[in-house]
Amino acid sequence: MGLQSIWIRTLSDGLVRADQVIGVDSHRTPALTGKPSRWLLDVTLAVPAGSGNTDGWDVAELHRTLTQTDWHPAQAPEDLARLLSGLRHRDIAGIITAVPDRDRIRFEFQRFETTADGADAVEGTAEPPG
Repeated sequence: MGLQSIWIRTLSDGLVRADQVIGVDSHRTPALTGKPSRWLLDVTLAVPAGSGNTDGWDVAELHRTLTQTDWHPAQAPEDLARLLSGLRHRDIAGIITAVPDRDRIRFEFQRFETTADGADAVEGTAEPPG
């Protein structure tokens, strides 16, 4: 089934398909007046994003934020990459959600289950089968 049936929940942009992810990183935002700096966990997607102004058109990589924290999520990119790698060759479908938990980010997996009539249903929050 691959990763085309695995979705990743973003912080504010809905869901992205896991097979479109080409990068995972964490980086710090600049502090703004009245707002402290935050750490973001982002995925980079395999599709370009464009925007324009009077000077022309700019095309760049499309980034989506999964979560933000006050602390550096140092291990999170590797943990998500490991989870995606583990799910790649399984006959499984569902949604991954990044959840800040004290000083690390947990990745929860909600598996889609097929009901008796063949429709998909979300089973609940659980760790992926392992």
